[in-house]
Amino acid sequence: MKLDLSGRVALVTGGGRGIGRAVALALATAGASVTVNFHTSATAAEETVAAVRAAGGTAHLAQADVADAQQVDALVRELLANHKRLDILVNNAGITRDALLMRMKDEEFDQVLHTNLRGVFVCTRAVLRQMSKQRSGRIINIASVIGQLGNVGQANYAAAKAGILGFTKTTAREMASRGITANAVAPGFIETEMTATLGEETRQTILARIPLARFAQPAEVANLVCFLASDAAAYITGQTINVDGGMVME
Repeated sequence: MKLDLSGRVALVTGGGRGIGRAVALALATAGASVTVNFHTSATAAEETVAAVRAAGGTAHLAQADVADAQQVDALVRELLANHKRLDILVNNAGITRDALLMRMKDEEFDQVLHTNLRGVFVCTRAVLRQMSKQRSGRIINIASVIGQLGNVGQANYAAAKAGILGFTKTTAREMASRGITANAVAPGFIETEMTATLGEETRQTILARIPLARFAQPAEVANLVCFLASDAAAYITGQTINVDGGMVME
Protein backbone atom coordinates (compact mmCIF):
# COMPACT_ATOMS: atom_id res chain seq x y z
CA MET A 1 0.00 0.00 0.00
CA LYS A 2 1.44 3.34 -1.06
CA LEU A 3 0.73 6.14 1.38
CA ASP A 4 0.18 9.58 -0.12
CA LEU A 5 0.55 12.61 2.13
CA SER A 6 0.88 15.14 -0.68
CA GLY A 7 -0.29 18.57 0.39
CA ARG A 8 -0.17 17.72 4.09
CA VAL A 9 1.81 19.78 6.57
CA ALA A 10 3.50 18.02 9.48
CA LEU A 11 5.30 19.08 12.66
CA VAL A 12 7.71 16.58 14.23
CA THR A 13 9.10 17.47 17.65
CA GLY A 14 12.56 16.26 18.58
CA GLY A 15 13.26 15.56 14.94
CA GLY A 16 17.04 15.67 15.04
CA ARG A 17 17.92 12.06 15.71
CA GLY A 18 16.72 8.48 15.90
CA ILE A 19 12.98 7.98 15.67
CA GLY A 20 12.31 11.68 15.07
CA ARG A 21 14.63 11.81 12.09
CA ALA A 22 13.18 8.61 10.63
CA VAL A 23 9.64 9.95 11.06
CA ALA A 24 10.50 13.23 9.34
CA LEU A 25 12.04 11.33 6.42
CA ALA A 26 9.09 8.96 6.11
CA LEU A 27 6.48 11.72 6.16
CA ALA A 28 8.42 13.80 3.64
CA THR A 29 8.97 10.81 1.36
CA ALA A 30 5.20 10.28 1.38
CA GLY A 31 4.76 13.88 0.21
CA ALA A 32 4.24 15.93 3.38
CA SER A 33 5.97 19.23 4.07
CA VAL A 34 7.73 18.63 7.38
CA THR A 35 8.77 21.11 10.05
CA VAL A 36 11.55 19.62 12.16
CA ASN A 37 11.52 20.95 15.71
CA PHE A 38 14.57 20.98 17.96
CA HIS A 39 15.46 22.57 21.28
CA THR A 40 19.25 22.46 21.65
CA SER A 41 20.52 20.02 18.99
CA ALA A 42 20.60 22.40 16.03
CA THR A 43 23.29 20.48 14.13
CA ALA A 44 21.37 17.20 14.32
CA ALA A 45 18.15 18.88 13.21
CA GLU A 46 19.95 20.54 10.29
CA GLU A 47 21.21 17.10 9.26
CA THR A 48 17.63 15.80 9.29
CA VAL A 49 16.45 18.66 7.09
CA ALA A 50 19.38 18.08 4.73
CA ALA A 51 18.55 14.36 4.52
CA VAL A 52 14.91 15.13 3.72
CA ARG A 53 15.85 17.59 1.00
CA ALA A 54 18.44 15.19 -0.43
CA ALA A 55 15.66 12.62 -0.73
CA GLY A 56 13.55 15.12 -2.68
CA GLY A 57 11.31 16.14 0.22
CA THR A 58 10.41 19.47 1.80
CA ALA A 59 11.56 20.32 5.33
CA HIS A 60 12.08 23.35 7.54
CA LEU A 61 13.70 23.96 10.93
CA ALA A 62 11.92 25.32 14.00
CA GLN A 63 13.53 25.84 17.39
CA ALA A 64 11.40 25.64 20.53
CA ASP A 65 11.33 24.04 23.96
CA VAL A 66 8.26 21.82 23.63
CA ALA A 67 7.29 22.39 27.26
CA ASP A 68 7.35 26.19 26.93
CA ALA A 69 3.89 27.30 25.86
CA GLN A 70 5.01 30.70 24.57
CA GLN A 71 7.73 29.20 22.40
CA VAL A 72 5.43 26.50 21.03
CA ASP A 73 2.59 28.93 20.31
CA ALA A 74 5.05 31.15 18.42
CA LEU A 75 6.33 28.16 16.45
CA VAL A 76 2.81 27.15 15.44
CA ARG A 77 1.89 30.73 14.46
CA GLU A 78 4.95 30.92 12.22
CA LEU A 79 4.23 27.53 10.71
CA LEU A 80 0.66 28.55 9.91
CA ALA A 81 1.80 31.87 8.48
CA ASN A 82 4.00 29.94 6.05
CA HIS A 83 1.76 26.98 5.24
CA LYS A 84 -1.82 28.08 6.10
CA ARG A 85 -2.61 24.65 7.55
CA LEU A 86 -1.32 21.93 9.88
CA ASP A 87 -2.38 18.34 9.36
CA ILE A 88 -0.03 16.14 11.37
CA LEU A 89 1.59 16.54 14.78
CA VAL A 90 4.11 13.93 15.92
CA ASN A 91 5.01 14.41 19.59
CA ASN A 92 8.39 12.72 19.72
CA ALA A 93 10.63 14.98 21.82
CA GLY A 94 11.89 13.34 24.98
CA ILE A 95 14.76 13.06 27.43
CA THR A 96 16.00 10.58 30.03
CA ARG A 97 17.45 11.18 33.48
CA ASP A 98 17.88 7.64 34.76
CA ALA A 99 18.42 6.79 38.42
CA LEU A 100 17.13 4.27 40.92
CA LEU A 101 13.99 5.54 42.62
CA MET A 102 15.56 5.89 46.07
CA ARG A 103 18.37 7.99 44.58
CA MET A 104 16.39 9.97 42.04
CA LYS A 105 16.62 13.71 42.58
CA ASP A 106 13.57 15.93 42.43
CA GLU A 107 14.95 17.77 39.41
CA GLU A 108 15.59 14.49 37.55
CA PHE A 109 11.96 13.49 37.99
CA ASP A 110 10.64 16.94 37.15
CA GLN A 111 12.82 17.44 34.07
CA VAL A 112 11.59 14.22 32.44
CA LEU A 113 7.93 14.89 33.23
CA HIS A 114 8.35 18.48 32.02
CA THR A 115 9.69 17.57 28.58
CA ASN A 116 8.17 14.15 27.96
CA LEU A 117 4.62 14.70 29.26
CA ARG A 118 4.01 18.42 29.61
CA GLY A 119 5.60 18.84 26.18
CA VAL A 120 2.97 16.57 24.62
CA PHE A 121 0.22 18.58 26.31
CA VAL A 122 1.62 21.96 25.26
CA CYS A 123 2.19 20.98 21.63
CA THR A 124 -1.15 19.23 21.28
CA ARG A 125 -3.08 22.16 22.73
CA ALA A 126 -1.25 24.54 20.40
CA VAL A 127 -2.41 22.76 17.23
CA LEU A 128 -5.99 21.94 18.14
CA ARG A 129 -7.56 25.27 17.17
CA GLN A 130 -6.23 25.04 13.61
CA MET A 131 -7.06 21.35 13.26
CA SER A 132 -10.57 22.02 14.60
CA LYS A 133 -11.01 24.78 12.02
CA GLN A 134 -9.93 22.35 9.30
CA ARG A 135 -12.09 19.61 10.85
CA SER A 136 -9.23 17.22 10.30
CA GLY A 137 -5.92 16.33 11.86
CA ARG A 138 -3.64 13.53 13.02
CA ILE A 139 -1.94 13.59 16.41
CA ILE A 140 0.59 10.82 16.96
CA ASN A 141 2.34 10.55 20.32
CA ILE A 142 5.52 8.55 20.71
CA ALA A 143 5.18 6.61 23.95
CA SER A 144 7.23 3.55 24.97
CA VAL A 145 6.89 0.01 26.23
CA ILE A 146 8.50 1.39 29.41
CA GLY A 147 5.20 3.17 30.08
CA GLN A 148 3.45 -0.21 29.97
CA LEU A 149 6.03 -2.42 31.68
CA GLY A 150 8.08 -0.09 33.86
CA ASN A 151 11.86 -0.35 33.99
CA VAL A 152 14.48 -0.31 36.70
CA GLY A 153 16.02 3.15 37.00
CA GLN A 154 13.35 4.86 34.92
CA ALA A 155 10.51 5.74 37.29
CA ASN A 156 10.37 9.25 35.82
CA TYR A 157 10.44 8.08 32.20
CA ALA A 158 7.88 5.32 32.84
CA ALA A 159 5.54 7.76 34.56
CA ALA A 160 5.78 10.24 31.69
CA LYS A 161 5.23 7.63 29.00
CA ALA A 162 2.33 6.04 30.88
CA GLY A 163 0.82 9.50 31.18
CA ILE A 164 1.01 9.91 27.42
CA LEU A 165 -1.21 6.85 26.98
CA GLY A 166 -4.01 8.34 29.09
CA PHE A 167 -3.54 11.76 27.51
CA THR A 168 -3.86 10.23 24.03
CA LYS A 169 -7.18 8.56 24.87
CA THR A 170 -8.60 11.77 26.32
CA THR A 171 -7.49 13.75 23.26
CA ALA A 172 -9.10 11.16 21.01
CA ARG A 173 -12.42 11.36 22.87
CA GLU A 174 -12.51 15.14 23.00
CA MET A 175 -11.53 15.75 19.37
CA ALA A 176 -13.27 12.93 17.49
CA SER A 177 -16.26 15.12 16.61
CA ARG A 178 -13.86 17.53 14.84
CA GLY A 179 -12.39 14.84 12.61
CA ILE A 180 -9.13 14.74 14.60
CA THR A 181 -7.61 11.40 15.55
CA ALA A 182 -5.07 10.80 18.31
CA ASN A 183 -3.01 7.65 18.69
CA ALA A 184 0.10 6.55 20.55
CA VAL A 185 2.96 4.49 19.21
CA ALA A 186 4.88 2.50 21.81
CA PRO A 187 8.31 1.47 20.55
CA GLY A 188 10.35 -1.19 22.25
CA PHE A 189 14.14 -1.13 22.02
CA ILE A 190 15.29 0.68 18.90
CA GLU A 191 18.72 0.82 17.26
CA THR A 192 19.63 4.43 18.08
CA GLU A 193 22.54 6.35 19.55
CA MET A 194 21.11 5.69 23.02
CA THR A 195 20.96 1.91 22.70
CA ALA A 196 24.34 1.82 20.95
CA THR A 197 25.96 2.55 24.31
CA LEU A 198 24.50 -0.55 25.99
CA GLY A 199 27.00 -3.14 27.13
CA GLU A 200 26.89 -6.55 25.46
CA GLU A 201 25.59 -8.30 28.59
CA THR A 202 22.77 -5.79 28.96
CA ARG A 203 21.98 -6.05 25.27
CA GLN A 204 21.71 -9.83 25.45
CA THR A 205 19.46 -9.63 28.52
CA ILE A 206 17.11 -7.31 26.65
CA LEU A 207 17.14 -9.43 23.49
CA ALA A 208 16.10 -12.45 25.55
CA ARG A 209 12.84 -10.61 26.36
CA ILE A 210 12.03 -9.87 22.71
CA PRO A 211 10.33 -12.72 20.82
CA LEU A 212 11.70 -11.46 17.49
CA ALA A 213 15.18 -11.41 19.09
CA ARG A 214 16.36 -8.10 17.64
CA PHE A 215 16.08 -4.37 18.16
CA ALA A 216 13.90 -2.40 15.76
CA GLN A 217 15.19 0.05 13.19
CA PRO A 218 13.89 3.64 13.55
CA ALA A 219 12.28 3.33 10.11
CA GLU A 220 10.06 0.52 11.40
CA VAL A 221 8.53 2.94 13.90
CA ALA A 222 8.35 5.69 11.29
CA ASN A 223 6.41 3.43 8.92
CA LEU A 224 3.63 3.05 11.50
CA VAL A 225 3.59 6.79 12.19
CA CYS A 226 3.26 7.44 8.47
CA PHE A 227 0.34 5.03 8.25
CA LEU A 228 -1.45 6.64 11.21
CA ALA A 229 -0.96 10.04 9.56
CA SER A 230 -2.61 8.87 6.35
CA ASP A 231 -6.20 8.53 5.17
CA ALA A 232 -5.81 4.76 5.49
CA ALA A 233 -5.97 5.18 9.29
CA ALA A 234 -8.98 7.51 9.35
CA TYR A 235 -11.02 5.13 11.54
CA ILE A 236 -8.27 4.48 14.09
CA THR A 237 -8.20 6.70 17.18
CA GLY A 238 -7.45 6.43 20.89
CA GLN A 239 -5.18 3.43 20.36
CA THR A 240 -1.74 2.46 21.57
CA ILE A 241 0.09 0.42 18.95
CA ASN A 242 3.34 -1.27 19.89
CA VAL A 243 6.38 -1.64 17.67
CA ASP A 244 8.32 -3.86 20.04
CA GLY A 245 9.07 -7.24 18.47
CA GLY A 246 6.49 -8.85 20.76
CA MET A 247 7.73 -7.61 24.14
CA VAL A 248 4.25 -6.56 25.23
CA MET A 249 1.35 -8.79 24.27
CA GLU A 250 -2.09 -7.82 25.58
